[in-house]
Amino acid sequence: MQQVGSHVLLSVEAETYVEHLEEFDLKDIGNSKWHQQHEHLEKLNMQAVVNAAAKEDEFVKEYFISCGKIPLLIQDLLTTEIWKQYVFPELVDMDFKPKSTFPIYMVLYHEATVINLLETMMFYKETCEVAEDYILDLVDYCYRKLSYLAAKGASEDEEEFLPTNHTEITQSSSNMEELEKQDKSLQFEISIKALSLLRYVTDHLDSVSLSVVTRILNTHDIPILLVQLVESPPWTKRKDGTIYKFIDSKWIEVSFTDSLKLTKVEGQVWIALFHLLMEQSCQEKYELNDYRKNTIIKLRSYLTEVLIDQMPVLGNLQRYLEHLAIMEPPPAKKELILEQVPEIRDKILHKYNGKWAKLAKSQSRTTFNQTDADIRAQAQRWASTYNFDVLDELISEPPKCAVCGELATKRCSRCQNEWYCRRECQVGHWKKHKKACDLLHDAMKQIQEADGKGS
Repeated sequence: MQQVGSHVLLSVEAETYVEHLEEFDLKDIGNSKWHQQHEHLEKLNMQAVVNAAAKEDEFVKEYFISCGKIPLLIQDLLTTEIWKQYVFPELVDMDFKPKSTFPIYMVLYHEATVINLLETMMFYKETCEVAEDYILDLVDYCYRKLSYLAAKGASEDEEEFLPTNHTEITQSSSNMEELEKQDKSLQFEISIKALSLLRYVTDHLDSVSLSVVTRILNTHDIPILLVQLVESPPWTKRKDGTIYKFIDSKWIEVSFTDSLKLTKVEGQVWIALFHLLMEQSCQEKYELNDYRKNTIIKLRSYLTEVLIDQMPVLGNLQRYLEHLAIMEPPPAKKELILEQVPEIRDKILHKYNGKWAKLAKSQSRTTFNQTDADIRAQAQRWASTYNFDVLDELISEPPKCAVCGELATKRCSRCQNEWYCRRECQVGHWKKHKKACDLLHDAMKQIQEADGKGS
């Protein structure tokens, strides 16, 4: 792959990738053509992150807009979600034992790739505008993920504190139960991304249809859902007297003083609430009954001086809530006669209703029943896709040991993919890491040999 500086793709390469993106049916998920498009989307995702972080020309976003591919991304996101919800459990239940879990993991991971790419681009109003009616489906998707987060916040499950290693599972494990654990970890991170997506939609309510606003406010009652997340935040946990916060995709121990500092995800919740409660158009359309009023004014106890010092704009929200507490809820203006409804998910569910087990059985025999040669070829493409030099530049803090989680200074010299804090950890982990290391090392060697012949 040709590179310029820290770029993953040249502008012309990104344009070609975007132009050739296509829709995949549920039954085609995981086949060779699907994997090729996943690799293209992963490169586009990494390039979009590089451009955004460096505040450079965001040409990936521009190509998605000009080529009209934002709706395709949303459809891809929903199709993958349905596969994970209905087909993957069937594969687990049938006691499927593939030679490698790598192809299945990449389908599970694909949702994270797509939503991360959308999150990077949906910050901009024009991206929201070109999504058109597909925003309805995206809002419903975000609602499902926020409901998952609200349930997480109300539970006492501490499973998410367990260290996870997304790269290790892709090659070395043949246990479908391990894939289930990885899927749960991914689900939490994906749901956090969905919260950001929803916040960006609330930033641009003036550019979406009336149906979208009504669906956010009255159909799903997202303001009340956000209040639940403020009251029981799933990204903050207490264990044995210690406070942990989920920051940059990791659980980090924080002091009491630092726990008062607003994290990015907490800021997203408050910004979304601010828009949905303070925008004039939302106040006119939100059906604010007594239950909703009494729930929303609970926010007053969380609007402390410390919080308002960090987000001064919330002072306006505080004053609004004080006024709301002593007034009768005003009647909403009901102007909508015909309401649009999301269609993508319903169409897929209707098409495959009652066929999930049959589809899983078919994919277990074909798509995910790969030969050793297929697995090695896929590993080669994977090594080419995930450019470690570029990824290193995106890491905001030092890498952690794959065994104990301590700060790591030693890297596997063969595959360049795993980090360790000391030799004992590396030696002890070798038996488990060897299979993945061999595949990646062989793949990178073939790439180098091919580059040598090409020059």
